[in-house]
Amino acid sequence: MSLMAVVIRVFSDFESFLSGSNLRIEIIVPEALKFLPGRCSANMGPVMPVRPFQPRDRDAVYDICVRTGASGEDARGHYLSDALLGDVYAGPYLELEPQLAFVLEEGGQVVGYVLGTANTAAFVEAWRVRWLPHVAGRYPPPVEPARTADERLIATLHHPEWMMAPELAPHPAHLHVDLLPQAQGAGHGRRLVEIFLAAAASAGAPSLHLGTGTRNTRALHFYERLGFQRLPVAGVEGTTYFWCPTERGAR
Repeated sequence: MSLMAVVIRVFSDFESFLSGSNLRIEIIVPEALKFLPGRCSANMGPVMPVRPFQPRDRDAVYDICVRTGASGEDARGHYLSDALLGDVYAGPYLELEPQLAFVLEEGGQVVGYVLGTANTAAFVEAWRVRWLPHVAGRYPPPVEPARTADERLIATLHHPEWMMAPELAPHPAHLHVDLLPQAQGAGHGRRLVEIFLAAAASAGAPSLHLGTGTRNTRALHFYERLGFQRLPVAGVEGTTYFWCPTERGAR
């Protein structure tokens, strides 16, 4: 049985608790998922439990978002508020599509997450209608063109349609994955991505895209090792885009 077949079967079995009927679970992946393509279990650290996001995890997700928000390094103190990065790259997903958010635990503490959407176009509309009014009072629209790092990030918050580049449209899902340093380099990021791919496929997305900072060489190499393909996007500077089918056997 293939890795993806195992993951998809897991999500099929979990439909009831993802709808809210039973949110208690310790590990959502079977023992077979320790043996990932191209990796030997001997080269991986202890398999940490992955489970669906719960509202009590929000502060931990925000903390990880800022602690990995400077091209993978700690971004605390870089912006007018340490919550700003989370309000752009985590909060909307937790609020609008919590069923597609999963957390990695070590010793009962959240040390990583993956989140995203299966339909970027619908997500952009929901962001504007449901998320932006929730946070706009804290971040008034900047005078454009934005000049500072704070202004550029706040402009991103006010312009979710910037996610809608034509080159990205054929790949409707997108994700964000972040792990604290102690959880990196042991196969946990790969496992989070595979789980999200299965969830996005189950939600009907044939493929996904993602963007990462061009200076974040560790992230670039990570996605290349996973088999993601680079995706040129016109008019974008400082961000490298990738795409991947949600069914990993498809190309």
